[in-house]
Amino acid sequence: MHPDVRTVLERLGLREPLSTTYGPASGWIRSPGAPEQAVLNPSTGEEIARIATSTDADATRVLDECRASFPVWRAIPAPRRGELVRRIGETLRAHKADLATLVSLEVGKITAEAQGEVQEMIDMADFAVGQSRMLYGRTMPSERPGHRMFEQWHPRGVVAVITAFNFPVAVWSWNAFLATVCGNSVVWKPSPKGLLCALAVQALVARTLEDSGLPPAFGLLGESGHTIAERLADDRNVDLVSFTGSTAVGRLVAERVARRLGHTLLELGGNNAILVTADADLDLVTRAVLFGAVGTAGQRCTTTRRLFVERPILKPVLERLVRAYAQVKIGDPRDPGVLMGPLIDARAVERYRAAVAEIRRLGGEILHGGTVLEGPGHFVTPTLVLAKPGWPLLCEETFAPILYVLPYDHFEDALRLHNDVPQGLSSAIFTRDLRKAECFLSASGSDCGIANVNIGTSGAEIGGAFGGEKDTGGGREAGSDAWKNYMRRQTNTVNWSDALPLAQGIDFGTEA
Repeated sequence: MHPDVRTVLERLGLREPLSTTYGPASGWIRSPGAPEQAVLNPSTGEEIARIATSTDADATRVLDECRASFPVWRAIPAPRRGELVRRIGETLRAHKADLATLVSLEVGKITAEAQGEVQEMIDMADFAVGQSRMLYGRTMPSERPGHRMFEQWHPRGVVAVITAFNFPVAVWSWNAFLATVCGNSVVWKPSPKGLLCALAVQALVARTLEDSGLPPAFGLLGESGHTIAERLADDRNVDLVSFTGSTAVGRLVAERVARRLGHTLLELGGNNAILVTADADLDLVTRAVLFGAVGTAGQRCTTTRRLFVERPILKPVLERLVRAYAQVKIGDPRDPGVLMGPLIDARAVERYRAAVAEIRRLGGEILHGGTVLEGPGHFVTPTLVLAKPGWPLLCEETFAPILYVLPYDHFEDALRLHNDVPQGLSSAIFTRDLRKAECFLSASGSDCGIANVNIGTSGAEIGGAFGGEKDTGGGREAGSDAWKNYMRRQTNTVNWSDALPLAQGIDFGTEA
């Protein structure tokens, strides 16, 4: 085991042998013959830990325990459930540096981004605590005298959270903390490339639950493949499946859950663009594009992948971006000054290599990057491409730091090209023109779930609902009224009169 990993795990109270199976009632479970998974550092390719994953029998046991814990958990008043989440947030704050270390080692995020991801969990805990006192229903007028009509919200039951590698801990918190204050039990199926991070978070949550004296409500199931994910999609005892990942896999999840008329929350692929008008502040543009396109090595769902630039300013924008790209330090994400770490694995590198080859075949001009770096680890160079409309690549999400720049002459054409992709997650415009900004935000403007003005596509705040349209899945997580995803709506009518008026004024002519 990597010495830094061992040090962190010991501080969390974890020692080998490690397991990614945790039941609300049983605690840590390590079944005989459970398959083991090696945890690899994408910066070096070395094995940094080895973890036992979950068996099918483990999945049955954990799901049964989650189902059994639900009636107990939903009976606890919501503010008390919020108090638990507050304590979890405090525990995460105390171990922020430890968790950030694991995020950097396991998925290759630079230190600042890894710390920022853990901070997102802490912020989400704060948000959920407030939400625990605001699970509001509505009262509406009844057309019948002596009647009161209102609606209220009840927890769904068992919520399964399936997360991706690029945010190995934060996205779980977006779902789990809200689901918890709403009264659900939660089972987490993390990415096979983020098992170590998930194990560490589960350990902290379990410790907090034990100290609080509240009944357990969290389960963990880790695997190297997709068998358990399929089980969660098919199991009628799982009331909501929240899936974050590719559009292709999300479509399969949605189909399987729909067969049993279950509920899904989907956060799928993004193919995000920025429009830059001739009067834009180019200092803001450069900073936003660099972070949006290069941050997390282009492996965010909100990564900037397309840049539409009004032709009169194309040259100065490209000159600024080429200079900015040239100063990006690539390397071990834990080294000071490094701005871009590795891609997650060798398959990601091959997808990058294939995209670059296709760009060259299409005659695209690569202004910077386009190379795979030699040596250990999965490092590539951030790539800046002068592209042409109509390329199939422009409609695809290559999970790598490749930015396509396209000049435009008319705002309407740029807006049409912006929307002419299957995905609809995040978007932005940089302009000083109020009319163009408002047009971009209007119903006839950006068709994405997120639309920003003079802010990039990446870095959403938790206070707003996060998610997108079209092939992005239509899901919403984190802020605003996203809590409603984890609850079922119930309409209630109370008759406090001594009459029983029937619907539509019908008289059945019956007597007592």
